[in-house]
Amino acid sequence: MTPHGKVCVLVPTYNEAETIVDVVERYREEGFDDVLVVDGGSTDGTQDLASEAGARVVEQSGSGKGQAVREAMGYIDRPVVLMVDGDSTYRPDEADRMLEPIFEGRAEHVIGNRFADMRPGAMTRLNQTGNRIINRVFRYIHGTNLVDILSGYRAFTCESFEKLDLAADGFGIETEMAVECVKHSVRVDVVPITYEPRPEESETNLRPIRDGGNIIFRLYQMAKTNNPLFYFGSIGVGSGFVGVVLAGYVAYAYLFRGISHSVLALAAGVALLFGLQLVMFGVLSELIVSSNRRQTRELERIADRLDAGGTDPVGSSGLDRGAPGGADGTGGGVGDAGSHSEDDPDRPGATGQGATDGGN
Repeated sequence: MTPHGKVCVLVPTYNEAETIVDVVERYREEGFDDVLVVDGGSTDGTQDLASEAGARVVEQSGSGKGQAVREAMGYIDRPVVLMVDGDSTYRPDEADRMLEPIFEGRAEHVIGNRFADMRPGAMTRLNQTGNRIINRVFRYIHGTNLVDILSGYRAFTCESFEKLDLAADGFGIETEMAVECVKHSVRVDVVPITYEPRPEESETNLRPIRDGGNIIFRLYQMAKTNNPLFYFGSIGVGSGFVGVVLAGYVAYAYLFRGISHSVLALAAGVALLFGLQLVMFGVLSELIVSSNRRQTRELERIADRLDAGGTDPVGSSGLDRGAPGGADGTGGGVGDAGSHSEDDPDRPGATGQGATDGGN
């Protein structure tokens, strides 16, 4: 049994009047006495209903799920956050399953794998296809298989959240969190969960085509700092391909038609040189990023060893708000010494074993 008194249940909402009461009441019935609803200015009475059900309610200053999550951290004084959508698609009775890897010291960030038990009607065929494509793109670009990076059911420590550089305002927040976890070597575990359909009277705020396109574009953008060889190399290869095509056309026209294309020939040369330079820049950037990552991990090991020298290694590591080291909150901290010692320093953000095995 996880210590629920050290957990804040975070529920970002926007026009979830049909489901918010059920969500808040069910989590409180599971023993969570701190349910924080951050609302994006709902017009259907979501805020009043959540407050009457026993939740703390804050109206966010901006808009979008991502902005709500970032702003919510300023209202949370407990060391662990359980983030859940307000549409009643996630089961409160699986909360302990989400929190166990954190309180057992196996992970700092936990993702619920919806594909492990997806109930009929929970996700359209289009959304399933889009999710699988995005997960494969993530695995290819960022080198780690987190199984279901778009899942809204997550648990994480406040300490690990502070390491993440997040900027997304909308549904891209889950994508950013996954990329940043890999980038900063935050230990991630993936656990199987049940994903249930939304109630019929509840309407989704997700726009599959537009949001999916934005997420894929954001994945590619974030490769700039996490996998620069792929980011700059792909642009360089594209530029080189254009140069080769142009050069081939110029050569064909000159040899077989006797027509000279000086401008196209110049453009081909520029494209080839530009592509080559980008590939070289990508290689150099990758070396710099890998070196910086190794140095950062070494500094973290030194900091962990210094923290472990105190009388309360968990509290001194920044989780003295009620560190989730165990049932009594005194041992086995999330950031214990040597936690990254088995990571391959050349991999872009090696995570825990659970990140690969997921709920498969």
